[in-house]
Amino acid sequence: MLKVGTCGFTYKHFKYFDALEVQQTFYNVVDEDTLKRWKEKAGNVEFTVKALQVITHEYNPTTYKRMKKQFGNKENYGFFKPTKEVEEAFEITLNEAKILGAKVIIFQTPSSFTPKEENVKNLKDFFSSADKSFIYGWEPRGEAWYSNISLLEKIFQELDIIHVVDPFRYNSLTSKKYYRLHGIGKGEVNYSYKYTDEDLMKLANIVKGEKEAYIMFNNIYSFDDALRFKKLLKDLNIQ
Repeated sequence: MLKVGTCGFTYKHFKYFDALEVQQTFYNVVDEDTLKRWKEKAGNVEFTVKALQVITHEYNPTTYKRMKKQFGNKENYGFFKPTKEVEEAFEITLNEAKILGAKVIIFQTPSSFTPKEENVKNLKDFFSSADKSFIYGWEPRGEAWYSNISLLEKIFQELDIIHVVDPFRYNSLTSKKYYRLHGIGKGEVNYSYKYTDEDLMKLANIVKGEKEAYIMFNNIYSFDDALRFKKLLKDLNIQ
């Protein structure tokens, strides 16, 4: 089944989409009452959860300025480090996913998380010991990883996690698919991009034949673009 949705949502999204990615869980610890309210109002919509940035991102003034309540030693944040702060952040994410009934958790690393030996070891140790009742996906940002495809393939195969990727930039390296669409243009993201009919047809051809794939739009026109893509799939009888 193809599950079309957006990264981030408002209540109106619940009426239109099959799945929605929770972005708030990346920037902040979301209180249980809010999570339960989302779950109740969403009905049959499937949630996926983006893991708390304390797991993946070292402390920085850009993304962390949106984090209302920080904890522990900021020097111990990010890059899947074997620290109590990363461990606590993971427990928070797992609890949020349980409350939302989410089965998929997404981890996005910044381009500063390069494939050096220490990072690879921390990544492998983290996922090797992770709670097996969830499905995990990893979106590596940065050209450094894609300059070493053989290493990436080995990591995904060894850890049995999903390669989260923008299909307009790179091919998926895993049988299970989770696509995040960040816009087309220079650089890895172009959030102001609006997908053309030609773009969406190309995307339909990419996902055609997949048994299961998450297709999440992550641009400022995500609501409209995702709706247009759902209609296109229906018109083409692609399910």
